[in-house]
Amino acid sequence: MKKLAFLSLSLLFAFQLKAQSNLKYNVVTTAVPILLVSPDSRAGAMGDVGVASTPDGNSSAWNPAKLAFLENKKASMAMSYTPWMSKLVPDIDLAYVNYTKALSDRQGISASLRYFSLGEINFTNEQGNSMGTFNPYEFYLDVAYALKLSDHWSAGTALRWIYSDIAQGQVVQGLQTKPGQSGAADLGFYYQGDYTNIKGGRRQAWSAGIALTNLGAKIAYSESGNSDFLPTNLRIGGGYHLEIDEYNQMSVYLDLNRLVVPTPPELGTNGEIVAGMDDNVTPLMGVFQSFNPAAKPGGFDELLQENIYNFGLEYKYDNFLFARAGYLHEHKLKGNRQYVTMGFGLQYNVFTIDMAYLIPASPTTRSPLENTLRFSMAFNIDGFLAQ
Repeated sequence: MKKLAFLSLSLLFAFQLKAQSNLKYNVVTTAVPILLVSPDSRAGAMGDVGVASTPDGNSSAWNPAKLAFLENKKASMAMSYTPWMSKLVPDIDLAYVNYTKALSDRQGISASLRYFSLGEINFTNEQGNSMGTFNPYEFYLDVAYALKLSDHWSAGTALRWIYSDIAQGQVVQGLQTKPGQSGAADLGFYYQGDYTNIKGGRRQAWSAGIALTNLGAKIAYSESGNSDFLPTNLRIGGGYHLEIDEYNQMSVYLDLNRLVVPTPPELGTNGEIVAGMDDNVTPLMGVFQSFNPAAKPGGFDELLQENIYNFGLEYKYDNFLFARAGYLHEHKLKGNRQYVTMGFGLQYNVFTIDMAYLIPASPTTRSPLENTLRFSMAFNIDGFLAQ
């Protein structure tokens, strides 16, 4: 059943690892990994940073606490579309819709929907005979709320419902499948500092954030099969913002994030654990176990290998034109995702359009998003009604 639960994973992170007999790959995998993918093109163009970036209509996807710092009483609608593996198949894609509103100068809310279509797939049995053509899909609904704790700090939370129908009710390895369903929660904190004057008439400010996302019950695809962890993730990061003059501003971001689920142990020839610890634990225990070096076959070295580093850069001209770039680095034994991103944005009147483009930085790793343009659009509802 784990092969079934990871069907979408194979489509998401279809990396090709260079065969080296002296290396031991131990990739941490979960169900519904699409929850880890950047749904918006602004973050996607900056190496998937987001926990400490300036608040926008997609803030709840990264750190719900940022919603408290939205412009007072501003409401917006954001939409994103991401083609998936577009060079191979035409009908796999991720769609994202988000509504965000600042209730006051201290509170913000949002609601969003992500829909991931795996396209049209011809299911076959073990003999290779066709069982029919189906359209597997997953979708996620969430609501978020944030409150300022002070002039500079805020806290936020989100609740999420997950529905994953990747087997379409087929019998797999003798088990009758069903759609997987689960619930999850996010918790985040955000810091936004004031701008202070520095030399040359410039001003600077700092931001920081931390968010634990997708902590929830395991998900199962049959009544009697195994259940799998959700992609619970811990992200911490910071940002530096420089106002060069009244028209030009530069922001630099750095995020560190990691899956906080148990690392698979190393098994012997009879299935016994020879290194690491049993990963069949509760989701909450899995969070604590993910930080325990003794629970990993590679010890403390493997603990550090599971960190993912995201770097982002954003240039803004007159609140109208945005240029962005970024880089993501994952250890070669943990998936080897390494890619450069870039993009731009335009904000005019009540509309904002963002685009992102991804270029693999490792010759041994391919990404389902490589050489694909991603689009996002935001609409300022209050600005439109005020016209």
